Amino acid sequence: MTTFDDRERAEEASFAHDAEMQFRIQARRNRLLGEWAADRMNLSLAERDAYAKAVVQADFEEAGDEDVIRKLLGDLTSAGVDTDEAEVRVALEAKLVEARRMLMGEA
Repeated sequence: MTTFDDRERAEEASFAHDAEMQFRIQARRNRLLGEWAADRMNLSLAERDAYAKAVVQADFEEAGDEDVIRKLLGDLTSAGVDTDEAEVRVALEAKLVEARRMLMGEA
């Protein structure tokens, strides 16, 4: 029975690690995405950092990426940046790859 218990604990630990890593990748992606949008809006360095944090926070509004996309699209449009949803989604995917590479390199 001990071998089974050990295996179960190992699988639980692996699942927890994978879930934490996925959360960290998504948070890093959102931060990078916020920095990308801030650059497009010509925000100052201090505003850029605050905006990136706001994008990370926006992801907690609902499950999925729609809350982040909605925020970015609204903010970019309000700032007079010529963009569309497709461009934001492409940036989201690119930043996901970048975030994954950054964090997998740390692991």
